[in-house]
Amino acid sequence: MKPIIAVCHTPSDNTRLLAAALLRGMQAGTEQHDALCQLPPRDVEASHVLAAGGLIIGTTENFGSMAGLTKDFLERIYYPCLEKTQGLPVGIYIRAGQDGRGTARQLETIITGLRWRMVQPMLTLRGPFEPGFADEVETLGCTLSAGIEAGIF
Repeated sequence: MKPIIAVCHTPSDNTRLLAAALLRGMQAGTEQHDALCQLPPRDVEASHVLAAGGLIIGTTENFGSMAGLTKDFLERIYYPCLEKTQGLPVGIYIRAGQDGRGTARQLETIITGLRWRMVQPMLTLRGPFEPGFADEVETLGCTLSAGIEAGIF
């Protein structure tokens, strides 16, 4: 199985909780734990994405936009991956203190340009942090990894 990569921007305790929940979900969805990788956006290179069987992006909403480090990651990998990763299964969660619409719009444009395949609608976690957010992110991780392992995605 090709690796499943989680690219998580985690500037706070709450976003670190979400990243941990994501990894738990990814592990619950597959027997192949050695195929799972969680990295901060600044450490991900195009070679990681080119080798991946799936990708989950977790970002915060900053000033109505995606986190700068998430944008930097996507800008660095965009052209090297453009024609080589079409159909890549991807899941996205946004930790939005406000509404997350600007972040979602930007990510949708980039994902469409890369021709990646969203496995479910973007998960936008709005407003003050709630413990249930972690459950939603865990489910996303499980869905993606189980779907890839089963050959659905």
